[in-house]
Amino acid sequence: MEPATEVSIVPTKANPGALAERIGITILEVSAERVVGTMPVEGNTQPLGLLHGGASAALAETLGSYGAVMHGITIGRPVAVGIELNATHHRGARSGIVTGVATPVHRGGTIATYEIVITDQDGARVCSARLTCFLRAAS
Repeated sequence: MEPATEVSIVPTKANPGALAERIGITILEVSAERVVGTMPVEGNTQPLGLLHGGASAALAETLGSYGAVMHGITIGRPVAVGIELNATHHRGARSGIVTGVATPVHRGGTIATYEIVITDQDGARVCSARLTCFLRAAS
């Protein structure tokens, strides 16, 4: 039997995860207080040519999860598992880059909730989302 490989539970700017990488998410800033990332609209559209709501949700969950993990590290519960995601899509985006900013709503001992605001290149709000994560100790 081969020895287990250590896997970092801390998300990094260099490796945000397979889905995030596939849809082009770039992480720009990471802390428990604020996470910022971008994503291209091109390649992430639905049949009408608008940014797909699922892509916005993936960006929101990625950014909120980063924040929850960073908070979890400070309390000895560095594993964040999303348990609820809500997203409201306000307007469409057809091109360019969207930017998401996640900020904490609640940072507790077992639950962390982040609000994520996604805007287009002109600063117009495209999506408002809220992610709640369960925090657990590393196993």
